[in-house]
Amino acid sequence: MTHLNIAIGIIRNAEHQIFITRRAAEGHMANKLEFPGGKVEPGETPEQGLVRELEEEVGIRVEQFTLFTHKTVQFGERPVTLWFYLVEQWLGEPWGKEGQPGGWVALADLQVADFPPANQSVIEQLQGRF
Repeated sequence: MTHLNIAIGIIRNAEHQIFITRRAAEGHMANKLEFPGGKVEPGETPEQGLVRELEEEVGIRVEQFTLFTHKTVQFGERPVTLWFYLVEQWLGEPWGKEGQPGGWVALADLQVADFPPANQSVIEQLQGRF
């Protein structure tokens, strides 16, 4: 199996709210909340994938971001590296461009159980840091 890279945007506004979306009812991790993002395409860096994915998925043009953390997990036999970027400057207002529900949630109100297991330690780090 090939190694997969996923670029994920932690979109945080001036009020320290995080923009999250909900996964589709059918499919992997159905109905879980998530930070927007997606697969890094062949030939892309994780940073390039982040910019492309956030424009495609939530309709924003990222202007500034920093790597928050990354981690490699196993999904079956496939190793997957998740690249989490803190996005604090962008153009446009994020929305569920692919039909997914989305909205702003206070960082303190994020519940780790509502997210896929691979995101839970990241939420704990965010809540401990900000």
